[in-house]
Amino acid sequence: MVLKIIGAIVVIWLGLALLGWLVGAFFSTLSTIATVAVVGAIVYFLYKAFSKDEKKNDVVGPY
Repeated sequence: MVLKIIGAIVVIWLGLALLGWLVGAFFSTLSTIATVAVVGAIVYFLYKAFSKDEKKNDVVGPY
C-alpha cells in the first residue's frame, strides 16, 4: 500500500515537472517571437519615417 502511494506521488511529480518544462519552453519561444516582431516593427516604422516616399498611404493615415 505504501509503495502504491509513493508510486502515485512520483508519477504526479514527474507529470508536473514535464508540464512545467513544456510551459517554460512555450513562453521562452513566445518571448523570442515577440522580440523579433517588435524589432521588425521598429525597423519598418523607422524606414517609413525616413524614406522620401511621396505616397500618401502612410501606416498611420493621412495627416
